Amino acid sequence: MMALLEVKGLRRRFGGVTALDGADLSVEQGRITGLIGPNGAGKTTLFNAVTGALRPNDGAVYFAGTDVTGWRPDRLAEVGLSRTFQIARGLSALTVIENLMLYGKHQPGEAFCAAVLRTKAARAREEELRLRAIAVARELNLLQVGDNRAIDLSGGQKKLLELGRALMAEPKLIMLDEPAAGINPTLAKKLGEHILALKARGMTFLIIEHNMGLVAALCDHVVVLVQGKRFAQGRFADLRSDPRVQEAYMGHRA
Repeated sequence: MMALLEVKGLRRRFGGVTALDGADLSVEQGRITGLIGPNGAGKTTLFNAVTGALRPNDGAVYFAGTDVTGWRPDRLAEVGLSRTFQIARGLSALTVIENLMLYGKHQPGEAFCAAVLRTKAARAREEELRLRAIAVARELNLLQVGDNRAIDLSGGQKKLLELGRALMAEPKLIMLDEPAAGINPTLAKKLGEHILALKARGMTFLIIEHNMGLVAALCDHVVVLVQGKRFAQGRFADLRSDPRVQEAYMGHRA
């Protein structure tokens, strides 16, 4: 298997605090990789450093064989790396379909003349984006609320919209930051089914998640991050029974 994403020796400091201390991980194409660890281990900081929200102090990030260390988020999205956030984001006053359309590639409104003159090409691309948004909404069971404003969605629907926005960018890799956080077990299971269906079509995922049931059900490979560095990696079943991981992740009693 080819590594689609490689993180090598990533370091990030905030003043005197070291959040990432030489973190390493590899995400193979076509697989779901889990990133777990105790609170404060540096998981979200790693996501932010990989996806351009933070610039690492040291180390390197390779995506599809290219050094993308420090690239802007929009540039990373262009080459196929998308992410979601633990707290669902989006434009609350826009509808579900409008939010999805906004995240599609090659927006006609980004060019001044096309936006003002409403050229034939611009109208055609806008229709393509609308049809794509409808297809994504249907796939994620959001079409019935497609005309609802994002602010009016339930927590679970907002998480699905996060996933949908990432899909609109036509990614090669989606990085999900705690996709099951704050939603009920039924919706978490449904979300997991959507992720597995996307994997079956060739999508690659890197997932931060504290729901160990979901990690067990989804992940082919799991990396344990502790104090900003890789502590262990392997199959979840093996890691779960490893006393070192139990103590580092859940405390000595576990």
